[in-house]
Amino acid sequence: MKLDTLKHGFNSSTIPSDPVADYWSLAIHQALHQQDWSTTEVRSRIDLEAWQAFTADLPRDPYVNRRWKRMSWLTLDERDDVVDMGHCPMAQGGAFNDAESMADRLRYYEPLTPAFMARPDVKAFVRAWARLWDLKPNEPILMQITGVRGEGMIDPLQGQGIHADGCKALSILVLSRHNVAGGDNHLYADKAGSSPVADTTLAPGDILHLRDDRLFHSVDAIHQEDAGAPFERFIIIINSRFVDPFQNQILRRHFPEAALNETR
Repeated sequence: MKLDTLKHGFNSSTIPSDPVADYWSLAIHQALHQQDWSTTEVRSRIDLEAWQAFTADLPRDPYVNRRWKRMSWLTLDERDDVVDMGHCPMAQGGAFNDAESMADRLRYYEPLTPAFMARPDVKAFVRAWARLWDLKPNEPILMQITGVRGEGMIDPLQGQGIHADGCKALSILVLSRHNVAGGDNHLYADKAGSSPVADTTLAPGDILHLRDDRLFHSVDAIHQEDAGAPFERFIIIINSRFVDPFQNQILRRHFPEAALNETR
């Protein structure tokens, strides 16, 4: 089944009365409930071109070749304001990451820039995403801008293969996709990939939501469509309610008052 067949977007000419409450259509909520994934577009909700500009100064990922990345830990406070929780490394146990360069180790990245986090459409997106997953105040949210660029062929997952991210709530938003062949997203019911669920190629502004504790996902290798020009593919990954004990251990160490999934 193609993910594209179940996209439910908004008419960009329609301005909702409550941007947060109306951010996701009812069909998105229903699809998540019924099949554990859904897809839609957010290009009518955000200034996509402005968001794309923040990929230009991403630092190189120190753990993965040919990847660039920033990440921050966010949460909502009791007033529904988006709050930067401060520094905490990313931690994925070997059960959730097959790549030797990333599994069972603490990974430190530069934070998302203040200019990006100050944008009203960024804050609205984070609030709406938290509401989609019914997150409560003080639940940690990991938001990343990450991607690859260059020439030849590259595995965007850098050896992770079919995997889960170790959380319950996960969404992947494509920011840019230039001169890219491949990069198709796939969902599976099992880590071996013997039970495929869906596949698609997300365009800039498309977002995939999935219950990461119930489905596995992967993305194909990418290469240049035009061999004479470099490729570029950048995404936002946003997730919460971690089921990875390693990540929860590190979160508890850095954010003692956080509402972690282990306590729910």
